[in-house]
Amino acid sequence: MLELKKKIENILHFVTSLGAKELRVFTIFILIQSFFYCSSTLAQDIEPRRWTPIPLDMQIIGFGYGNISADIEFDPVMRVENAELTLHAIGASYVTSFKIADKLARFDIKLPWANGKWQGLLASQPTELHRVGFLDPVIRVSINLLGSPALKLDKLIPYLRAKHANTILGAAISVTVPLGEYYSDKLINLGQNRYTIRPQIGLVHRQDKWSYELTTSIFIYTNNNDFYGGKRREQKPLYAIQGHVIYSLDAGKWLSVSAGYGIGGQSTIDGVNKKDKRHTLLSAISFGMPISRSQSIKMAYIYQKSNSATGLDSDSFVFAWAKRF
Repeated sequence: MLELKKKIENILHFVTSLGAKELRVFTIFILIQSFFYCSSTLAQDIEPRRWTPIPLDMQIIGFGYGNISADIEFDPVMRVENAELTLHAIGASYVTSFKIADKLARFDIKLPWANGKWQGLLASQPTELHRVGFLDPVIRVSINLLGSPALKLDKLIPYLRAKHANTILGAAISVTVPLGEYYSDKLINLGQNRYTIRPQIGLVHRQDKWSYELTTSIFIYTNNNDFYGGKRREQKPLYAIQGHVIYSLDAGKWLSVSAGYGIGGQSTIDGVNKKDKRHTLLSAISFGMPISRSQSIKMAYIYQKSNSATGLDSDSFVFAWAKRF
């Protein structure tokens, strides 16, 4: 206890002795911890209708906007207060369906761009950071193993209408590719300079107008060997699960309520354990509707809460438009 108390006193003495310029630099160093947390937990999407079958050979393009506001909690020893993240993001997506043997498969790619601001107080001194640029794109390939044959539009719609109950089992793998904005001489970057490989298993049961969807995922991270200061960053896998209850309204409209949980993802820098294991709870409500025969829109609100002593709580609003060909 005496040793711990002495360490805390040394940290506090160091912080309060910093000049204004040094204080801003130290604040940036502290805020990087929030970015580590954000980069993992914000990657935990919560997306309903992920396994909904689409007609064979269909192509879909989409554009979306998202706004994220987050409050970040630090260890009190760090004397960081009112830490916040504000992120505006836009993205483009492309989806196409194809056939593997007699199974319906799907290819997705998402390309996001963001304008983010991190701000907070350290020992009552304000500072903020801005980053603008592309985030890492995400590529996903999925296949419906059971319950969803590969059919074109003129055959798929009658098939689904004829079945009052249906169960779909699917598998997928997504890869986050390190092509986003990244500079090894900066502590905070929009890109992660590493791959994230995410195997997924999904199960959907549809009963008339109700659908119940469950997805499990593992986030597997490669190492960032060009981390700030020439260091090496490693991260253990993050395990995630999400569930959705979806109700089909009239005229192609739908409404969903969702919940998800993630655990793990503890990181190390040059072998030093950062003790930042995640325990994250997510919830969401989404609504979608067609606006023409080939176009649709979706709106969603997502809430994220950390069940750890340190972490972030966030509110996200998403609006997306899609057109099929």
